[in-house]
Amino acid sequence: QVQLVESGGGLVQPGGSLRLSCTASGNIFSIELMGWYRQAPGKQRELVATISRSGSTNYADSGKGRFTISRDNAKNTMYLQMNSLKPEDTAVYYCNAQHRATTGWPPPNYWGQGTQVTVSS
Repeated sequence: QVQLVESGGGLVQPGGSLRLSCTASGNIFSIELMGWYRQAPGKQRELVATISRSGSTNYADSGKGRFTISRDNAKNTMYLQMNSLKPEDTAVYYCNAQHRATTGWPPPNYWGQGTQVTVSS
């Protein structure tokens, strides 16, 4: 089992910045991949960025050049630095963690409760 808790959301003006945090607890040793997803009202949940245990990152086009995903293993925490925020970035942002495949197939997948990001004047 993995528990994920997001924080750092809030209301910002267009062009502003936020840093989201996701702290993992439980069976963190088996996590292979973590990522950020978001879901805007009336839309499907979509990928924002992922980071693997090896450090490989992947970004959706929507955030490339503006968002940076990172992790601090000592704190069991993943971050999403969001710069140059746009109104279309408004969404609930969710932390996701996936166990390594050796734990079973499909690997267990976990979600946080979400944190609201609102970009508005």
